[in-house]
Formats: sequence, C-alpha cells, structure tokens
Amino acid sequence: MPEASTFLGLDFGTRRIGVAHGQSLLATAEPIATVAAQEGIPNWEELDKLVRGWRPQAIVVGIPVHMDGKPSAMTARAAKFARRVAHRYQLPVHPWDERLSSEEALMLRREHGASRAGLDAEAAALMLESYLRSLG
Repeated sequence: MPEASTFLGLDFGTRRIGVAHGQSLLATAEPIATVAAQEGIPNWEELDKLVRGWRPQAIVVGIPVHMDGKPSAMTARAAKFARRVAHRYQLPVHPWDERLSSEEALMLRREHGASRAGLDAEAAALMLESYLRSLG
C-alpha cells in the first residue's frame, strides 16, 4: 500500500496567510488556520507552531498569477515568501498556481451561508488539493 505524505498548503497574502493540511494518498486537504501577516511577513511563531504540530513532509505555497499566466504584482512577493519558508523549515517547498482559489473559496462559503471568516484557510485547502491531485 502506498504511503501517504503530509503537506501544509499556504495561501500567501500581505495581511493573512491561509493554512491547510493535506495528504497525498487521497489527495484531500482541510483548512486549519489563518495566520496574521504584516506586509506579507507572517507571525512566524504562529506558523512555527503549525509546522511543528502537523509535521509535514513538504509545504506548498500558492503563487498568484494573472489569468493569462503572466506574473502579477504579488507573484514576486509570494515567491520570496516561499524561499523564506524553505529556508526556515528546511523542507521541500513547492510553488503552485493558486489562480482563482480565493474566488472559489468565497463562492463555496456563500453557497453554504458561511461568513468570510476562514476564507484564506479555505483557499489554501483548495489550492493544496489542486496540487495533490496533480501528483496522480
């Protein structure tokens, strides 16, 4: 039986970073937290606790791009964040196109009558599931 690998997904933002946990065997993910950030720099203590608690084998960082695939104003900032995460945790970090994950999360929350609270973590889960499905 194949072994499941565990991942954390991070949906980068300048004020909030959504966090999700997922596993490769079933290619599923769940939102777990939203970490506060200032100008894209997260509350590292909060993120440290999540990484220690969930013990992922790798981290997937959402990289925002325009619909045509070209870099957006946030692309470089998210890539820099991904490099910082890789250095800090000494884990493999996989950048992943997170195009429309926030919009999809908002649509799903509206369909279920949920508030915007937790939106960033929900977007992280959608992005992470997309990555996990790509693994086959």
